[in-house]
Order: sequence, then C-alpha cells, then structure tokens
Amino acid sequence: MGCRTKAAASELLRVVAGSDAEGRPALVPDPDRRAPGRGAHVHPTPECWQLAVRRRAFPRALRSGVSLAGAPVEDYLASLHHFSDPQHDRPETGARSS
Repeated sequence: MGCRTKAAASELLRVVAGSDAEGRPALVPDPDRRAPGRGAHVHPTPECWQLAVRRRAFPRALRSGVSLAGAPVEDYLASLHHFSDPQHDRPETGARSS
C-alpha cells in the first residue's frame, strides 16, 4: 500500500482496524494474519509505512469511517527494526577507510 511494490504475502505485514491500549480506534499489526475483518498489507519498513500514512491509504483500504491512530503499528515496526538492525547497537569508532 505504501510503496505499491508487489511482494509475496509472507513478506508483508497485515494491518487491521482495531483498538489501542486505551480502547480508541487504531491500526493494529497482525503479523500472524489471523485477526478478523478486512486487512491491508504493507512492507514492514518505516519508509513504506510512512508512504501509506501520507497517502491516507488505510482508511480507504479498511473502509473505516473513523480516524485510526497508527501508534500500535509504529511501535511494532520500531521493535522489529531495533532488533533486526545489526548496525543499530554497533558503536561508532570514528575510524573510516576510503
């Protein structure tokens, strides 16, 4: 939905309309693809997520008449990229080679 690039369903993150921790309407990640209702698929990257949000693709795809917060998906993506980025925990040494 964000970058509009085709990919296998196993490579995409399914997002559904649900509720956040306070019970407000929100976009919720569904990595197991088992939540009921309509789902929208996006690459599990912050870049693709931001493109989809900027295009307002989720309310159209999920046929939602209410505003949906994206914090649960953003938190999920942040946790994915924090643990999967090997450069994230690597300290900067300052030495560079050309």
